[in-house]
Amino acid sequence: MNQLLKKLRKYEIMIRKVANNHLQGDYQSIFKGAGLEFDDLRPYQYGDDVRTIEWKVSAKGHGTFVKTFREEKDQSVYFLLDISGSQDIGDIDRKKIDVGKEIAGVLTLAAIFEGSQVGLISYSDQKEKIILPGKGPKQGVKIIKGIFNHQNKSLKTNLREMFNFSLNLIKKRSIIIIISDFIDEGYERPFKALAEKHDLVAIQVTDPKESVLPSLGIIPIYDKEEGRTTWVNTAFGSFSKKISDTFTSERTHLRDICKKNQINYLGVNTKQDIVLPLIELFKKRNRTMKRG
Repeated sequence: MNQLLKKLRKYEIMIRKVANNHLQGDYQSIFKGAGLEFDDLRPYQYGDDVRTIEWKVSAKGHGTFVKTFREEKDQSVYFLLDISGSQDIGDIDRKKIDVGKEIAGVLTLAAIFEGSQVGLISYSDQKEKIILPGKGPKQGVKIIKGIFNHQNKSLKTNLREMFNFSLNLIKKRSIIIIISDFIDEGYERPFKALAEKHDLVAIQVTDPKESVLPSLGIIPIYDKEEGRTTWVNTAFGSFSKKISDTFTSERTHLRDICKKNQINYLGVNTKQDIVLPLIELFKKRNRTMKRG
């Protein structure tokens, strides 16, 4: 565990240094939401979040006004970590689950460093690990142990239930960072509901094997979630094209939902170092905070 913490801390310091150089000291903006306590009203400006429009005042005909908020000292950050069987794809030493856990661990240390309250919800098709928000180094170690030491009860996926569970559990507006491959169906409604209530970040972890399947003839494909093997003929070009088209359409679908619902989206694949993608996330949120 000490070696793991050193590795994560090294990443966290590296990211903070790079981000501070590029964002003029605004590294912590990833953990700054739109604010939690109502403060005042001001005229609407291009780029403002439409969810902050005060419709009753705007309806009086004197212009469109948005609510401004005063930042609450006890900012809560939740990590929603998908640890289902579909995450177990990739190279032997770097699978999607490894990348997802690494990102969650690094951002946990960053959030603790910024003084946020940090919590964890690990989910498959049922709740796996729940750690309620807390502050300080001990909380950081507790969450990282919860991320890396947990043994799954199930390998199946149910994002809809993960989001519904989170909606019921998290009452106060928080920053919620979802780390998943988003390989599931029927999760859109509670996903959008979370975005209406909270400040949402969606980090989609993928592996190149999911989009490009080499022509290897008839091969066995093992479904870890279902625990069964299916034989498929990869020599047919139509099969490979279907795999590629499905991957592309599902990813586009998720990005469209995020764009329409003010959700920060970040795509990361297992061949990437996590530093540069996370810097891009900080830049994106930094621009959002400045517009707000």
